[in-house]
Amino acid sequence: MAALLGRHALALRIVPDGAPIPGSFWGEPEAGIIGTTVYARGDTPVHSLLHEACHLIVLPPERRALVHTDATDSVAEEDATCYLQIVLAGELPDVGSDRLMRDMDAWGYTYRLGSTRAWFERDAEDARAWLVERGLL
Repeated sequence: MAALLGRHALALRIVPDGAPIPGSFWGEPEAGIIGTTVYARGDTPVHSLLHEACHLIVLPPERRALVHTDATDSVAEEDATCYLQIVLAGELPDVGSDRLMRDMDAWGYTYRLGSTRAWFERDAEDARAWLVERGLL
């Protein structure tokens, strides 16, 4: 995970188990973001860590530095974040896109077509195009 984030000029900071997670929008054990750093604990779900990291990845570098806890209020950026986290999960050993989509469904992500997979495969053309346009895919 640290190497994946490093390729996108992000840092991963692991906080001690039981400690508050800086920059966590949803509260523990969900990941947090401040600037170009993603914070997580041993019990932070992978989908949460990837989601928060992808929020930073989709932002231009000058906006990343200003982020504290809440990365965006843009639907287009949120959709791009969700799409990218699924793609990047495929680069992580023992994770993969299939597992990540199941985890997203279990956590409570909701999409018009009823599941993360259905959205990703049949309803996310705009998110993919947004990422391609910005050179992120």
